[in-house]
Amino acid sequence: MYDTVSIEDLDRPTITLVNEGFAIDGRSAASNKGMPGLRIVPEPVPCECSIMEDAEAGVGHVMDRVIEGLTVPLTPDEESPKAKEKETPSRIVFKGNIEEVNRFLYRRGWGDGLPIIPPTEESVKMMLTGTDLPADHLLGKVPPRLGKATIEKIAVNAVMAGALPVHMPILIACVEAILDPTSCFDTWNMSTGSWAPFWIVNGPIRHDVHVNFSSGAFSPGDIANAAIGRAMGLIIKNIGGIRKGIEDMGVLGNPGKYTMVIAENEEESPWEAFHVTEGFEKSDSTVTLFFPNCYTQIWPYGSDDRGILNAVIYNVLPGRGGLTCCIFTPAHAKTLAKNGWTKEMIKKYISDFARVPAYRHPYYYETNKALAKPGTVPMNSMDPMAVIPNPQFIKILIAGGPGAFIGIAAGASLGDTKWASKKIKLPVNWNKLIAKYKNVAPKYEKY
Repeated sequence: MYDTVSIEDLDRPTITLVNEGFAIDGRSAASNKGMPGLRIVPEPVPCECSIMEDAEAGVGHVMDRVIEGLTVPLTPDEESPKAKEKETPSRIVFKGNIEEVNRFLYRRGWGDGLPIIPPTEESVKMMLTGTDLPADHLLGKVPPRLGKATIEKIAVNAVMAGALPVHMPILIACVEAILDPTSCFDTWNMSTGSWAPFWIVNGPIRHDVHVNFSSGAFSPGDIANAAIGRAMGLIIKNIGGIRKGIEDMGVLGNPGKYTMVIAENEEESPWEAFHVTEGFEKSDSTVTLFFPNCYTQIWPYGSDDRGILNAVIYNVLPGRGGLTCCIFTPAHAKTLAKNGWTKEMIKKYISDFARVPAYRHPYYYETNKALAKPGTVPMNSMDPMAVIPNPQFIKILIAGGPGAFIGIAAGASLGDTKWASKKIKLPVNWNKLIAKYKNVAPKYEKY
């Protein structure tokens, strides 16, 4: 749709063929670019269609509408769409008990399906104690709606997610990460592939706010892991304007979109910390973002270095050849390091030997060959092809509790997509703030 708008800006008439299931998404995209009256023709061609007869039949079915759209003069509303009347927003949008507030926010589409904490003036003010930045400070505009990511709006969504003021510095850095063009946020969060933001926290702040890096880090039960990811989901939806089935066209969806937050167990890692590898100082606190759409836990083939690494290279999915995070437990990391493996050696080994016969690789087929680099697709269907062709796509994270499982979070490749890492900036009252909330952590009774 954005390309179509650019062509229309050159005074060239266009008709955009859109799969009928994406017509609403197309109109939203056109409206976001200032052309709500753009002419769109829904067509019944199956998505990603590789059957020429079906494609021709679907396009032929709507050709009369295409011709009509290109020849019939624009209506007054199409030529000069009426701007929506601007509302003067009130500081208080609703009053009621917690159940009534939740129903109101849910009907407005501002929630995520779970109960939320009402963002009252008092609770938002308390959330703002987690940063020295003023409430009206603008971090940037979040696509596709280009909603203004002010500190106060971040705080509002943080309250709704059940976050604490000590989470604000992390959330601010997370917003800076999605605003970084190298993350390709505007593509991944609206794709049919259901990509989920994967957040990695490093540095001293892990301990300050109790971000789990041990047993069950991705499971429910830790307020930092749960609320930080959930708050970012609400920020993406409510500020960025990415709504399910309208802008977010994920075919199946992804539970990771609720929250996928983990820290690194730096103390038990035999190698330098994740954020140090990314160019930060060890004393810095950072957050790193990338977008996988698959997460796998695999059992190693043995407890030695050969068994650990072979389990990885034989379980990387053929269709996931992009940014990949391999999560090793401290025990596995120490075994690998003891046998002379560095992070760079591991990444190269995975890239070199995670291979499948060409017939199992998506780039072997005509519909995907254009995505492959020249010379990488063999003629023989049994010749091996690399699943992750570039070692720089791979990162190594040390996390997880006692046990033998290895985690692999992976996605597809897309142009210049990179890992987005941001330094977390702490307010001057940080020590007092963490002292105030240090006991907000579960304490389980012994059975």
